[in-house]
Amino acid sequence: MHNPFTLGGKTILVTGASSGIGKAIAIESSKMGANVIITGRNEVRLRETYSQLEGSGHDLIVADLSIKEDIDRLHKELPMIHGLVNCAGLTKVAPFPFATRNSFEEVMNVNFFAPTELTRLLVKSKKISKGASIVFISSVSGVYCSAVASSIYSSSKGAVNGLVKGVALDLAPKGIRVNSVNPGMIDTDIFTGSAITDEQLKTDMQRYPLGRYGKPEEVAYAVIYLLSDAATWVTGSNLLIDGGYTLL
Repeated sequence: MHNPFTLGGKTILVTGASSGIGKAIAIESSKMGANVIITGRNEVRLRETYSQLEGSGHDLIVADLSIKEDIDRLHKELPMIHGLVNCAGLTKVAPFPFATRNSFEEVMNVNFFAPTELTRLLVKSKKISKGASIVFISSVSGVYCSAVASSIYSSSKGAVNGLVKGVALDLAPKGIRVNSVNPGMIDTDIFTGSAITDEQLKTDMQRYPLGRYGKPEEVAYAVIYLLSDAATWVTGSNLLIDGGYTLL
């Protein structure tokens, strides 16, 4: 049966695959037939993700993308790939008067410079095939809206979406598509052990017209669409997935 959303025969690299959205993208991509290469800095959690991948032909490379040498090593070890999902990310919360240059640099390094450099190296070394798809995981923050004390994170995600537009134009002659996915709040373990109570989370969920946070798998399904041949005429787009949050 014809399935334009299949990833069969495609090799997909997913960064930040040790937890949360990246983990879900890796697992769901394997279910769609992809040969998945996962990377992250926590080897224990990365191997946990690897154990949940379906099918065969997958690989695991431990790398900390905040370290230039690890980016260089990763790109040299990789085979030809048909899809790249830049998912590794970091957030820091601070009111703007206390948002130091060091904090901005730390977040921008992980959220913007690292995926930019990895992508650049893979394109320059021709390890991303013609007709491939590159997907950046961005956010509603810094693109459609923001929040108190979120100037650092918002700046990094705003930069990502701007990058997507420019790179999509530069790589279009190669048939390489470049897009981003912009989720609202996703229900991961981000608040585990924090001072935020379950009651506060339930109250916050009511700010979403659909009455809940998104699930990592729901972001993964959008990414799979962009990686698949179903999206061969989609490039330079910033796909919003927010349960209606930005409608209000």
